[in-house]
Amino acid sequence: MLIEQGVLRTAAGCIRQALPKAKHFVAVTSAPVRKHWGKVLADSFESEAMRLDVIEMPDGERHKTLGTVEKLAAELVKLKADRNTVLVALGGGVVGDVTGFLASIYMRGVRFVQIPTTFLSQVDSSVGGKTGVNLAAGKNLIGCFKQPELVLIDPLALGTLPEREYRSGLYESLKAGVIRNPAIFDFMEQRREQVLAQDAAALEWLIAESVRVKAEVVGQDEEEHGLRRILNFGHTIGHALESETGYKVFLHGEAVAWGMVAAAMIAVGLQRFPLEQAQRMIGLVLAYAALPRVEVRPRAIFRRLASDKKTLDGQVHFVLPRRIGEVEVATDVPERAVLEVVEELRNLSRA
Repeated sequence: MLIEQGVLRTAAGCIRQALPKAKHFVAVTSAPVRKHWGKVLADSFESEAMRLDVIEMPDGERHKTLGTVEKLAAELVKLKADRNTVLVALGGGVVGDVTGFLASIYMRGVRFVQIPTTFLSQVDSSVGGKTGVNLAAGKNLIGCFKQPELVLIDPLALGTLPEREYRSGLYESLKAGVIRNPAIFDFMEQRREQVLAQDAAALEWLIAESVRVKAEVVGQDEEEHGLRRILNFGHTIGHALESETGYKVFLHGEAVAWGMVAAAMIAVGLQRFPLEQAQRMIGLVLAYAALPRVEVRPRAIFRRLASDKKTLDGQVHFVLPRRIGEVEVATDVPERAVLEVVEELRNLSRA
């Protein structure tokens, strides 16, 4: 992994060092990302005399499907991509997840490189090897673990993001602070203005520390048999919100933000999280973005939890905070608590 300002302009050289024998590369991207960064990537490959083809997928979470994977695979066949071809994911989390999954199954597996261009993908989805697509029943229900050969993170790419998407991604860093490293939480609390203004030094520190948290957790539990479950903080109800609204209301980070608020409220109700720390955490979540209103029925969200991939043997696994910097995985959250907290989210989002 390399985190460096401007690394997109020298991406091909970095990839050549990591994969010196590779001759054919295919970048998978979306139209908005290609508009800003496609030529930059293509120029870097041209300067290294390396062959790069580019294929596009539709933009947005609702296109993270098996149908999209099939269409991309057909494009690879047209380009005569073989088992020595290397895929390059240029884009956000959806592009990265889909490209990684495609790499894991095309011709029974090819190599791939991650070049994440959103804050969310830089600190979270590009790290750890999770790939996959959604079903109507829920998020990421089909997928596998497939580690990239290289991850190139360029903070300069964030400058082209819409403000809403940038703020949404910040919640993954906030999550890292709550689950493992309170210094990240304190940094985001004390330097909110610099973070929102995309101050270069603040961004580099925040990205590096957030990635370090995830890398440490994944390094100890790559396939999520135990410790890695803490990375799902905010995702249990967050994923349900996304699925229930057809991926049309919330950006992923926004849904996770509400999920973190819900987890804090549940933990307080179960007397496992001090009220003062919960208020501090919820206050910081709401300080970073004007989140979309929660307009879902509590019972519908509870039903969604049954098909969540984190539900095992019929038990829903919640990640609940015990203090800022420490969480636990709980399977004893009563139905009543879930229904009540979703109703609280509805009320809070209207305030």
